[in-house]
Amino acid sequence: MSTTTQVFKQLTATINQLDIQSVSDDRKAVLQPLVDFIQTKVNAQDEIRINFICTHNSRRSHLSQVWAQTIARFLAIKDVTCYSGGTEATALFPVIAQTLKEAGFQVNLLSTGENPVHSIKYGENEPPIIGFSKRIDDAFNPSSDFAAVLTCDSANEACPFVTGATKRIPITFEDPKAFDHSPLQGEKYKERSLQIATEMLFVFSQVTH
Repeated sequence: MSTTTQVFKQLTATINQLDIQSVSDDRKAVLQPLVDFIQTKVNAQDEIRINFICTHNSRRSHLSQVWAQTIARFLAIKDVTCYSGGTEATALFPVIAQTLKEAGFQVNLLSTGENPVHSIKYGENEPPIIGFSKRIDDAFNPSSDFAAVLTCDSANEACPFVTGATKRIPITFEDPKAFDHSPLQGEKYKERSLQIATEMLFVFSQVTH
């Protein structure tokens, strides 16, 4: 049974506009190990933990975490908890928060400083995703029984082994950072966000539950 009514209306409209037919065969092959991981957990009625990892935990890993968590709930796939981490901690880049707001998320700043903490909500009665930059092994993240999804090439190369992960899955995305402070910044961040959203929708839509 669908629970799309649990997701904010604007965000529901954004998701409904995503076209999983646009995902290329090459990308489907890259995404398939994550589909398999989730399906295996669903079949076993186990909790599904996914930690999305990039070098600085500032852009792509946060987009992946937020979209994966939201779409799992949108498609009523139970017991999914998504996390994010980096090989080092920096800060969630402010344009990420703005891009998520424009897609229909409610984003609130909980604390300021060098590494601000954000509350990112996708539904009125859903718990918020807590967005801030942290290392992979931060206490906020799982220490065992999770899939580690490497979202950038440098993290993929730097993390040939992720402690506690039962599966290591490279799913890399181009970094929108290349367009920071340029006239294309907003457009390119939105483009990357929607690519990640579309691919996460493809992943979870392949799962039988």
